[in-house]
Amino acid sequence: MSGRLNSAQPYALGLFRIVVGLLFACHGAASLFGVLGGASGTGGTVEAGTWPGWYAAVIQLVGGGLVLLGLGTRAAALVSSGSMAYAYFKVHQPGALWPMENGGEASAMFCWAFLLLAFTGSGAFGLDRLLARRATEPEKTATERQTPVAA
Repeated sequence: MSGRLNSAQPYALGLFRIVVGLLFACHGAASLFGVLGGASGTGGTVEAGTWPGWYAAVIQLVGGGLVLLGLGTRAAALVSSGSMAYAYFKVHQPGALWPMENGGEASAMFCWAFLLLAFTGSGAFGLDRLLARRATEPEKTATERQTPVAA
């Protein structure tokens, strides 16, 4: 059974990355554009340029989108993880010690999920892998690209 699970690991990691990136991007879109319930579920948006809300929303939208696509996954995940660590310790933790008490469960979970992706990479289905594969393939000459004519 361990062999089957190990062979499925890149696919499970790829699906995990897609779901986490989508959820994170949705948070950013809600705050920036007022969709999906808007900022804090009020239907509104965060005012452009306000610290830290607007900057967090931009990181959520862009970082989540990049992670979702698997493009620059490690860097996007590292920045996203750091932003969630900041959110937890500066916004939530001063209210109470435990995430259950201070409303910081999402920040803590996103922080650790993105930290994991920063170390593991995109897994399957990511554009990172596709681009890396194309970069390592040798360039074919014009004669190699021609298909032979059947006699």
